[in-house]
Amino acid sequence: MKTFCGRANPTTGAMEWLEEDENYDYHQEIARSRYADMLHDKDRNVKYYQGIRAAVSRVKERGEKAIVLDIGTGTGLLSMMAASAGADFCYAVEVFKPMANAAVKIVEKNGFSDKIKVINKHSTEVTVGPDGDMQCRANILVTELFDTELIGEGALPTYEHAHKHLVQEGCEAVPHRATVYVQLVESKRMWSWNKLFPVHVEAEDGEKIIVSPSEMENCPGVPSVCDIQLNQMPSSDFTILSDVVTMFSVDFSKPVRSASTCYRVQLETIKSGKAQIVLSWWDIDMDPSGKINCTMAPYWVKPTSALQWRDHWMQCVYFLPNEEPVFQGENVYLTAYRDEYSVWYKLQRAREEENKADVHVESPVCRCQAHLLWNRPRFGELNDQNRTCQYMKSLMKVLKTDSVCLCISDGSLLPVLAHYLGAKQVLLAFLKANNLEDKIKILEAHPESLTSSHLEDKKISVLLGEPFFTTSLLPWHNLYFWYARTAVTMHLASDVTVLPQSASLRMMIVEFQDLWRIRSPCGTCEGFDVRTMDDMIKNSLNFRESKEAEPHPLWEYPCKSLSDPQEVLTFDFRRTVPQHDLSAEGSMNLLRKGKSHGAVLWMEYHLTADISVNTGLTQISNDKGNCEWNPHCKQAVYFFSSVIDSETQTDLPSAVTYAINFNPKTGEITMDFKL
Repeated sequence: MKTFCGRANPTTGAMEWLEEDENYDYHQEIARSRYADMLHDKDRNVKYYQGIRAAVSRVKERGEKAIVLDIGTGTGLLSMMAASAGADFCYAVEVFKPMANAAVKIVEKNGFSDKIKVINKHSTEVTVGPDGDMQCRANILVTELFDTELIGEGALPTYEHAHKHLVQEGCEAVPHRATVYVQLVESKRMWSWNKLFPVHVEAEDGEKIIVSPSEMENCPGVPSVCDIQLNQMPSSDFTILSDVVTMFSVDFSKPVRSASTCYRVQLETIKSGKAQIVLSWWDIDMDPSGKINCTMAPYWVKPTSALQWRDHWMQCVYFLPNEEPVFQGENVYLTAYRDEYSVWYKLQRAREEENKADVHVESPVCRCQAHLLWNRPRFGELNDQNRTCQYMKSLMKVLKTDSVCLCISDGSLLPVLAHYLGAKQVLLAFLKANNLEDKIKILEAHPESLTSSHLEDKKISVLLGEPFFTTSLLPWHNLYFWYARTAVTMHLASDVTVLPQSASLRMMIVEFQDLWRIRSPCGTCEGFDVRTMDDMIKNSLNFRESKEAEPHPLWEYPCKSLSDPQEVLTFDFRRTVPQHDLSAEGSMNLLRKGKSHGAVLWMEYHLTADISVNTGLTQISNDKGNCEWNPHCKQAVYFFSSVIDSETQTDLPSAVTYAINFNPKTGEITMDFKL
């Protein structure tokens, strides 16, 4: 059997469907999974174990046999906890076949085969009865079906079905309940991920302002949650407008309803400001008394030095449909709407009576298309005034009044900037709002199929790009600009100016504070041997994809530099894409003590000889080597398969050698490191 996988092709700027071996998808799923992160989450594991022990005890005290149903068992960890806590039997349900197979091996290795039955099915297909998957209904329900939004992985319909068909009435549940909390804030930084701010352009004939059209101003955006590591958001980047309040809770020991509904709370604003953002997180009580609690609360709510780092559960940022001015001491009503899988919010001044049973919940739909074209970091990038200034300064250097410009980038403001700064030429949504329909022409053609009639027989004197393309996953995928530039060569004037004129790939060796955990073997977890899982992840990472960099937004993941940043490859856009590979070999000296977890790579675009835009490291902020990163871009992280710990080595510096290769036929970059 073959499987088709979507992948960005940097040479065409398109998503392409490639035929892969049937194992490919499975290896991807395992290699990029968060299993290691969960197994390293000490707080989660300890609290689950305490909750399971307590639930088994309560059932035994009633003189009943403890029969456990564990839905989404993964490695089988929670079932093994139940068995060792004295459960009589456990049914461990896992729909993902390779994972179910691993669970069988892990259960056997830990000596629980007689107490745990692994069922490779979706829980809604599990049967109960003498000839069924389960002999009888369970009286303890254990699950870990949660994502950052709590319900995004289908927890509610799964619980609803389990209560109807798989567990006894009045069963124990671990966790016993989940509670969702909210807090109202104002944040220019977070709001800039959802709306386009006016852009001020200082032109020769006075100041011009690029504004977004009213459809975009009034658009509710998309309902998908923005989940981030809020613990990396400095308190100077938001203003708290309300106390933390409980929005809703779900009791998992009773029947659960997944049907769409809404919840309303009254908030008293503690400060005047613009209500723009709802920050949200949840906690779970593992027992009915709430003594065993696992919380996702951020640092300003739960100030403790022992905040548990985790990447599988973070915090949520929700954008209100419009910003609302609020005044200190005012009462406002916040409504949370939810369907089976997602939540969204609305703020109202007066209480609007609504019959909960009849509520018609419709999730917000983007009407302006911009929220479909641009993701949140892209909005942030377009709103970055310092970045825009770099482009304006470089455009002022290269544009003349008769410049014919062609811009190759997705959803870019460059054409409008170029026009205002003295040239002629693409972004439909903005043209009407800025009265430019007749000044800028949109070419609905791929660079490869551009003809001179598209260009009205003119030669291009300035070729522009940010470059930014929506299909790009890794930093170098935006090199599609180079391929597009090569495709339009025949339409370029002999003295054409290409902006940016070149790009360089930069690299640095780092030690991560926490991100290393997502790729680190676990060995044992709460006393259970899970090495089978470690081996499985390792095999999948080594499967053809073998060693590949992966994209991460490093502003959310603190790290320190162990080497100086280094330029490893350069790409000259003034020339066409070469036929031969570009490669570099060298070594990077480790200048600081620490664990070399991996290399970080990013692109720097040289707009002109002296103006650059950087997509990666913005500065190393102190002697310890703490790094600050461009918050609008993901950087490429290549995790080393073994880690050198230079703390234990007396003679610094040691070095990391590298070999990097750019293949112009595929547009991909491969790399190899030796420690």
